[in-house]
Amino acid sequence: MPASTSWLKRLVLGRPFRSDTLGETLLPKWLALPIFASDPLSSVAYATQEILLILSIGGLAYLTLAPWIGLAVAVLLTVVVLSYRQVVKAYPSGGGSYEVASRNLGSSAGLVVAGALMVDYIMTVAVSVASGVDNIISAVPSLNEHRIALNLVFVLILMAMNLRGIRESGRAFAIPTYLFIGGVMLMIALGLGRAVAGHAPVAESAGYDVRPEQVGLTGLALVFLLLRSFSSGCTALTGVEAISNGVPAFRKPKSANAARTMTAMGVTAVVMFGGITALAMISRVRIAENTCDLTGFRGDCATDPQRTVISQIAAAVFGGDHSVMFYFLQAATALILILAANTAFNGFPLLASILAQDRYLPRQLHTRGDRLAFSNGIVALAVIAGVLIFAFDGSTTRLIQLYILGVFTSFTLCQAGMVRHWNRELVTATDTRARLSIQRSRLINAVGAVLTAVVLVVVMITKFTHGAYLVVIAIPVLYVVMRGIHRHYTHVREELLPDEESELLPSRVHAIVLVSTWHKPSQRAIAFARATRPDTLTAITVNVDDHDTRELQRQWEQRDRKIPLKVLESPYREITRPVVQYVKNLRRSSPRDVVCVYIPEYVVGRWWENVLHNQSSLRLKGRLLFEPGVMVTSVPWQLHSTKRRDLQRVRPLPGDIRRGVTTQRGSST
Repeated sequence: MPASTSWLKRLVLGRPFRSDTLGETLLPKWLALPIFASDPLSSVAYATQEILLILSIGGLAYLTLAPWIGLAVAVLLTVVVLSYRQVVKAYPSGGGSYEVASRNLGSSAGLVVAGALMVDYIMTVAVSVASGVDNIISAVPSLNEHRIALNLVFVLILMAMNLRGIRESGRAFAIPTYLFIGGVMLMIALGLGRAVAGHAPVAESAGYDVRPEQVGLTGLALVFLLLRSFSSGCTALTGVEAISNGVPAFRKPKSANAARTMTAMGVTAVVMFGGITALAMISRVRIAENTCDLTGFRGDCATDPQRTVISQIAAAVFGGDHSVMFYFLQAATALILILAANTAFNGFPLLASILAQDRYLPRQLHTRGDRLAFSNGIVALAVIAGVLIFAFDGSTTRLIQLYILGVFTSFTLCQAGMVRHWNRELVTATDTRARLSIQRSRLINAVGAVLTAVVLVVVMITKFTHGAYLVVIAIPVLYVVMRGIHRHYTHVREELLPDEESELLPSRVHAIVLVSTWHKPSQRAIAFARATRPDTLTAITVNVDDHDTRELQRQWEQRDRKIPLKVLESPYREITRPVVQYVKNLRRSSPRDVVCVYIPEYVVGRWWENVLHNQSSLRLKGRLLFEPGVMVTSVPWQLHSTKRRDLQRVRPLPGDIRRGVTTQRGSST
């Protein structure tokens, strides 16, 4: 790696961590909460807004139903949190919904869950960042024209922070999370207190009217509107499962700490969601999908953005949109919404690592980077989320339609798998108290499975034509891709099983040295080939230019080389094809022989010098690697420019002496 690139990498990521320091990155509960629960906690900032947006389609009269829909969402959130507490206790290895479904419902169900979770994590990044930018624009409307650029910048910042490691990113994200919780709780307390005192806060949009897109909704049409509003409000449940996927990152006792963290997350999320919904009704917030449907809107409805629900409530409670607390809450909301994507940046790489270990994703996703984070998974997530944000213009409303279908797919299959798990546990349990505990857990998961299945059907029906069909397509595609990857790895493993035939020695070894010019690299390649003592040794050159070839032959004869020089004719000035054909002929005459091709190569010290050298050798090596019974050996010759690229001396890392690491790893000069 060039020195400038290495310096930049160290600046962004920090010094690398040793593998034996992995235990030092485990998380206490106070730090795990913002890392794994920032998504469900931040979802309360827009879940109420999504309910109101859908109800506004029918007009102001239907907004009175928002509290009942909010209550249904809160009940569902409570049930799901209780259900996943059982998952944490039963499966502490960190596989979460994927492990539960795979073990209890089969590998096919597990892959469906994995596909749904990956879609969920990708959408979490896109929606969270887009929603955070919405709140920034609510405070500074002039930034609206830079919406997409802001989104992409924040995705890059999140990627860089997570590449530094889970614990370090958690420290950076903990303060904004707790500031948001404190700000929302203060807003709820002051707002409800003013309402009780008879001075209820009034939103800036309280005087607006909403032009309904559908008039006189009754019967099935009304039911469909309510179900669609409920499904949009269920965005408050996104990310609930992240703690069950991250149990290995907790300090011991892992399961107990993870369960307590999940309880704290559930209680906090329900209180904040309920409080924001109540204040939205008290302050008479008005919001619509199409700004021009708001009668009385101040500004140009075609270009000026609406304020978010939480920003309108904050302005009403804290005394206007120029108050210090308004800006504080907007900043905290924007930060936690953007940092909520951190839940996905921790969950996606962990899930991808488990899938890679099971051979359903490329093995590179199982490898930890310099900072003991799953770097490849983090980068992949950032790239895919960035593409989605760009494709949907950074619109939260458009992105959120793709969001929760994957969430409830994994919820439903996970809870169904847990019911089967408890059924098996009951067969072996004999203690009365243990059986009662298992039966209670089974009841919780059964209720969770039924409720989430119902919501899954509702979400699929109500959001299908609004973009959810893309998720319906994406999950089966991911399933097929993962099956194909697993089939490939299985075939490769079977093909590579050792057998007696592979241990047979070759009859003869034919060494071939490629020579284009008589110089030091050619001398070294021939000397190295001779040192291996092959049965035959031949130097070959390809006649691309007659003058150069005759000059090489003359030099060869002058030095009276004992090694024959064979000239391969190439009327079309190709190099690769004649060499490959010559090697094939050698193999064809004696299939049990091995041909070893030695290729002299320049090693350069500057990146741009690679463009000037080694192109022919790269193409030739790439072609010869596909020939059975052919070995390719590169013989490097270091040019003077490589002297400045000597391997840097590795200094002992801090703490090595304390850990007893005394092996000499290099010295500084």
